[in-house]
Amino acid sequence: MPQSTDDGVATQAHNLPLLATREICSGKTYIVTGANVGLGFEAAKHLAVLGAGRVILAVRTPSKGETAKAAIDAAAGTGGTDVVQVWPLDLEKFDSVKAFVKRAAAELERIDAVIENAGVALVTREMAEGHVKPVTVNVLSTFLMAVLLVPVMREKAKRVGGTPNIVIVTSRAGFDEKCHADWEGIKEDPIRGMDSEEMVPVKTYPLSKLTETFAAGHLAREVIPVDKGGVVINLICPGLCVTELGRNAPPEMFSRLKALHDAYGRTAEDGSRTLLHGAVAGVESHGKFLHSCQDGEPVVPDWVKNETELQKNTWDLIAKELEVIEPGCVSKLL
Repeated sequence: MPQSTDDGVATQAHNLPLLATREICSGKTYIVTGANVGLGFEAAKHLAVLGAGRVILAVRTPSKGETAKAAIDAAAGTGGTDVVQVWPLDLEKFDSVKAFVKRAAAELERIDAVIENAGVALVTREMAEGHVKPVTVNVLSTFLMAVLLVPVMREKAKRVGGTPNIVIVTSRAGFDEKCHADWEGIKEDPIRGMDSEEMVPVKTYPLSKLTETFAAGHLAREVIPVDKGGVVINLICPGLCVTELGRNAPPEMFSRLKALHDAYGRTAEDGSRTLLHGAVAGVESHGKFLHSCQDGEPVVPDWVKNETELQKNTWDLIAKELEVIEPGCVSKLL
């Protein structure tokens, strides 16, 4: 049976290992979405400190990205160089995602890992590109970016070597018993279900993360296994971290979240180590759920991991949307 989210956070580890090292990261190129604050900022700072050749801060608001860049440059001693760069990326706009990938293809000699960390959690029904924002940002734009980048990263890796990683930041909140009950009502078409006017907006965040987990399982296993796709795709859960993600929660939920943060929350720096784990994990992590800097598959409930037909259906629904956004993008994966 599904577990309460509180059960997981009460026992989550702290002081996680930093598995990204200077030996691994030196001279390499990394893209981090949502890099101006929280987990993304801390992950980008680590990468710069560890000697990455280039760290792209993919942010919606460039001015905030420049503030983050200044702080990272100061910490890493990279000021006056182009190691840390700020690139605009608005996941609420599909054209922005396409433009970002086109720029990456043209300007970056290599892309060793992409950490898709940016996401939204809302308490009001807000729309973007014809869908509620958690669907647009957390699901469609996240997979659009991954799908468009796979052939780019694969071709660059053929020239420079190595197997690049795409890290999709998801959440164990999708495995919660309440989310499971909501999922049962929309699982045949989760996009339409989350878009429904009857859907309570606050529920769309965990449902969008669960949708990511279902779709990524099929994508990695059946559509682009690493020996054909040339790119490792994994999912990580950073755990309960003290970040700004829940800043818009209603008072009662905010109070409960703050109490959990105070009692069990990881710092953003500690949580960022899970993102870095995904970025440097080997081919054995392809298609897997990771958490606490280790294999997280044992915590994935059977009603998620064993539903292979539902995984396929979820991916097919997303792929259909992606083909409308950018015709041919899915077929170009191979």
